[in-house]
Amino acid sequence: MGEPLSKPPRSALTIRHMIAAVGVLLFVVLALGFLSGKAGFFSPGGPVADPSTVRVVDAPAALRGLAGSVPFTVRVPATPAGWRSNSAGTDVVGARKAVRVGYITPSAGYLQLQQSDATEAALLAVGPGPRPAQGVQEVAGARWVVYGMRPAEPVWIADVKGVRLMLTGNATDDEFRTLATAVLAA
Repeated sequence: MGEPLSKPPRSALTIRHMIAAVGVLLFVVLALGFLSGKAGFFSPGGPVADPSTVRVVDAPAALRGLAGSVPFTVRVPATPAGWRSNSAGTDVVGARKAVRVGYITPSAGYLQLQQSDATEAALLAVGPGPRPAQGVQEVAGARWVVYGMRPAEPVWIADVKGVRLMLTGNATDDEFRTLATAVLAA
């Protein structure tokens, strides 16, 4: 038998040894990620929510409960079957209060409705940078000004009886129209 193996001195280690060590660590991390099922960072289409794990909020009850905390009438939209609300609450927008509710659509898109007596400029100031106006959508007799363009999340704003309604999200244009119609019918 030969001499027992011994650790080489640090001065004998090269960049090749370091790259091999990092490669082994990377392999271990990736293997653990795949084994745990949390390797969602490899999803080319973006994150995919399992519909059974999405938090569900009773939007009509939440909106009715929040209505007393704001000085304007809060609309409670009746959304179509398959739409689920996953959040509701209030925000401060330009020193004014806003009531918001979020929806997951059947296409796994997301839409948020904000209702406020804040100015349109204040509503637009929330979020990532300035958004230029892109045009107007006429939905259910109301004029919605559309800001931003895809692939970023567009913003639709309408002024209805002194209350600004704002829709934003990554849902389809048809789903924007569906929620806009439901809000105006409320």
